[in-house]
Amino acid sequence: MNDETYVVTVQKDLEDLVPTFMSNRAKEVEALRAALDKGDMEKLRQLGHRMKGVGTSYGFEKVSELGKLIEDNARAIDKAALEGCLADYADYLAKVKVVYA
Repeated sequence: MNDETYVVTVQKDLEDLVPTFMSNRAKEVEALRAALDKGDMEKLRQLGHRMKGVGTSYGFEKVSELGKLIEDNARAIDKAALEGCLADYADYLAKVKVVYA
């Protein structure tokens, strides 16, 4: 975790969709945590895969990057790495600032 603020530039025509997108990401963090608590690696892999696909389409590259890491670490059954990814994801969501262009 760090003090960095993450700035994401999103196309102006997606402005109405971003609040729902961000709300869904917050719910996703909770689903990821629940899956990790249960040791459900398949659910973590699926959620990571979905993150990987959706992040870039909205301009949130970091979401896609973390999704790939989550997917890969779930396949490897690396709980410590997954805990780190989830902490990074929650930190990112808390610090991301959206700018519309």
